[in-house]
Amino acid sequence: MNCKRSSAFSLVELLIVVAIIGVLAALAFPVFQKVLLTGKKTACASNLRQIGIALMTYAIENDQHLPETSHTAAIGQSWIFALESYLGNVDKVRLCPADPKAADRLEAKGTSYVMNSYLFVPEFDSQGESLGGIGNNLLKVNNRSGTIMAFIISDHADVSDSEDHTHSSSWTSWNAVTQDISPDRFTTSKRADHSLGTSNYLYSDGHVESHLSSVIKARIEAGDNIALPR
Repeated sequence: MNCKRSSAFSLVELLIVVAIIGVLAALAFPVFQKVLLTGKKTACASNLRQIGIALMTYAIENDQHLPETSHTAAIGQSWIFALESYLGNVDKVRLCPADPKAADRLEAKGTSYVMNSYLFVPEFDSQGESLGGIGNNLLKVNNRSGTIMAFIISDHADVSDSEDHTHSSSWTSWNAVTQDISPDRFTTSKRADHSLGTSNYLYSDGHVESHLSSVIKARIEAGDNIALPR
C-alpha cells in the first residue's frame, strides 16, 4: 500500500512559523522606528535650512533686518507669512514631520519652528525706550555661527500663529525651556523630563546642528542659557 505524506503544515509547525515571524518582527520594529525617525529628522533639518536661507535673503533685502514675530507684527504679517514668497511650499516647510500637532498647526496657520526672542523680539523699558539688544537686526549678532536663531516648538505650546517665538529670557530652569521648545523631538523613548533624544537647531549663519537633549539640559542647569547671543 502506498501512503502519500501530506504536504500541509501541521498545527505545531504553523505555530512555530508564527512564533518565528513574531520574533523577527519584534527584532525588526526598533530598527524600523529608528530609520523612520532618522528620515523625519533629516527632513526637519532640511526645513530649517530652507527657513535659514529665506531669513538671510529677507535680511539682505531689508538692510539686514529680520522679519518680525507675532510679538510685534500685525496679524498675518509675522515671519511665517513674511517668508512665504521666499519658500516654495511654505505650508510644508513650516511644519516638522515629527511634530504630533503638525496637522493642527497647519490648519491654525501655526508653525513647528520658533524664533529666538533674543534676536526677534525688541526689548523696551517701562517708558517705551529701547533696551538695546539685537532687535531684529542681524548686523548686531557678533557670532552668527554660535548663536541659535530657531528651535523646534514644544508640545506644550498652542498651535496658533501667535506661538512663533520663544521667551528665551525666562529660561532660568529646564522646565521653562521645555515649555517653549522640544529638545527631545527625535527619540523612540520619551522621558518625562525630556532628557532623552535629540533636536535640530538653526544657527544665525544658516547652518543646522543636532544636539543631545541631555547635553542641553546640563547646560541649562549649569546656568548657560543656550539662546543667548554669543
